[in-house]
Order: sequence, then C-alpha cells, then structure tokens
Amino acid sequence: MQAIYVEAFSGISGNMFLGGLLDLGVSIKYITDEIAKMHLGNYEIIYDSVKKCGIEGSYFNVLLPEEHEHYGSHHHEHRNLADITRIINESALSQSVKEKALRVFNVLAVAEAHVHGKPIDEVHFHEVGAIDTIIDIVGSVLALEYLGIEKVYVSRIQTGCGFVQCAHGLMPIPAPATAEILKNIPHYHGNIEKELVTPTGAALMAALAETVEDLPNNFSGSRIGYGAGTWDLSIPNVVRINLGEINIENNDSLLVAECNIDDMSSELYPFVFEKLLSVGALDVWVTPIIMKKGRPANKLSLLVSEERLEQIVLTVLKETSSLGLRYYPVKRKIASRKFIDTELADGTVAVKVANYNGEMVNIAPEYEDCRKIAEKTGKALKQVMQEAIKKAEEELND
Repeated sequence: MQAIYVEAFSGISGNMFLGGLLDLGVSIKYITDEIAKMHLGNYEIIYDSVKKCGIEGSYFNVLLPEEHEHYGSHHHEHRNLADITRIINESALSQSVKEKALRVFNVLAVAEAHVHGKPIDEVHFHEVGAIDTIIDIVGSVLALEYLGIEKVYVSRIQTGCGFVQCAHGLMPIPAPATAEILKNIPHYHGNIEKELVTPTGAALMAALAETVEDLPNNFSGSRIGYGAGTWDLSIPNVVRINLGEINIENNDSLLVAECNIDDMSSELYPFVFEKLLSVGALDVWVTPIIMKKGRPANKLSLLVSEERLEQIVLTVLKETSSLGLRYYPVKRKIASRKFIDTELADGTVAVKVANYNGEMVNIAPEYEDCRKIAEKTGKALKQVMQEAIKKAEEELND
C-alpha cells in the first residue's frame, strides 16, 4: 500500500506538511480548486520553491487581504468546533476528506478544552480557527488522498526549546495546546531555541500518523519531498517526507465494534455518525434488526483501529442511548488509491485510480468536477463521467 514516512527533525506545522506533500507531486491546482469548495472568502495561496540551508523545498502559506506585507503573519479569527464543522460539512468536498479533516480538528478541540478547562463545545479557537489553519488541514488531507496514501508514519518530533509568548504569558516550548497533543507522541526538545511545532502540525500527526523509531523495515521508498517552514535556522527548517510502499500482510488488523439500540430517535443518527467519524472511526453503518419480544431496533456498527477504541466507546456512550459495546478483530484487504488530473475540453476532472497487487481494478471520476462541466455545457452527467474515464485510461496507458 502507498505510505509516507515523515521526518520531523526540524519540527512540523500544517503548512510545512502540506508543502512537503506538494513537493511530492500533488497538483496545486487540484488543492486550490478543492479548497474553493469551502467558500472561505478572500485569501491568497502562496506556493513557491525556497532553500533552507541549501535544501530546496516547497513553501506553502495562506495570506488574507490585510497580511500582504509579509509572509509570516497569521489571521486570528475566532471560531468554535461547530463553526468549523459546518464550514466543512456544507462544502462539496468528498465525505472521506470531510471525515479526516474533522478528526484532526477534534484533536485540536480536545487539547484546547483540556488546557482551558472548558467543555469542548465552549472552546473558541484563535489560530486554530483561522482560515489558514482550515486550509492547511483540509489541504493536507486532500494531498494525502491525491497521492493515494493509506499509511502515514512519523519520526520522533523535535519541538525546539526555550520559551514562547502565549495568551497565558511566557510559557516553555512546546506551547500548552501543542504539549497536550504531543503527550502520547514521542518528541524531544533539541537545542534549537524556536517554537518548531504548531498545534496544527501536531494534530495532523496525532490524528493521521503512527509514530515509529525509524524508517519501517518493510518500507520501499520511491520519492522524497521537502516542505519548508518560516524560520532560518542552523539546520534546514524543513520536514522531509519519504513516499513509497509498505508491505503489510493482510493490509490491516482492525476491530468491529457494535451495539444494539432500540430506544433512540432516528434523527440523532446523522449527528452520531459525524462525531464517530471525527474521532477516528474508519466506517460507520446501521443495520435494521429485530430484538427480543419482536421489537424493531438498529445495530450500530463501526470499523476502528485498536488505538482509537477507547475514544470511540466514550463517544458512543455519550452520544447514544447504548450502555456498552462489543467488539471483535477483523482483517481487511484494500486497494491503493491515487488521483490524477484529467483535462477535458470543457474543464479538469480529478479521477481516482485504484490498484491492487499492481493491477488497476477501478477508475472513478470525481462527481463534483463532472457535475460542474455538465451544468456548464448542458451535457448529460453520465456522458461527462464516461469522457473523463476514457481520457484517464488513455493517459494511464501512454
């Protein structure tokens, strides 16, 4: 399966991670077109090639209208998790992108809530709720899907040392929210007196990556990308991302968790689904069943990794009327996926290509891209989708 190994020897931020993925070959047009689906207002994307201590990497950043005088600024518009959830869920992004992005934001929200001693719904974000952070997180998830990444590994993370000015006063590095997120991720201070890890960078790794001591033995690399940060340091301020394949027998060992519910309104299920997917459920589904005494009910089922199980259990117990879950191990085999941009006469369509054991097994154009072309040209939607598939197959066979 497609995988990346992230070397965070000089810290990590959201824009560094996305810059590194772009350096691996992700289409910047694809990212900007997809981000536009969130209707975030006026902003400018900065995407450039820069050098850090002689190492060339890709620099990605977001500027708002009042920030054009320099790159290093960040917009501080207050939003809470409900605001961000609405922005993402009301967009035309794919469901899988929405789910993964909200999982990252949930990590941020839980950390901020713990630091401030507030319920998660009462947390008002500062940098975390800003447009640039939304773009960094959603853009990173989009880039991972574009590359067909199914597994993310990360090294120990250097946080930097010294102190940083926070809203709470002068605090040691890492800052409080970052420290909370990193508490279960191996990290070290090092000797660079700068704040090298942002809450966004930490949350992306906490939500999407598995920490490893070194490059996995069964990892076969094919390409390296560098995502540049803002600082000029004694070491290159870059994150290095190794792209390759990981050979995992049976692909995944996961758990299915389930419970029977006969006393909950069906109106609650969509909200429950969103919450479960945002905290790490890989899939959620409901099956109609008949319980004792002939009572109609629903079986709520979830596909989860073992490390996410406790959070899933807590969410089910809080958000549903269930008093417990049963779970059992399962294995799955999955096709690797990647996106390619296909240029049609009337516009660009992102096409998802699935491969299994080196053989292409499925090809599917993105619905929203095809719909836009169909609405613009008056062509039948199925015709546009067929044209995209045909053109993509031709490009793949060249």
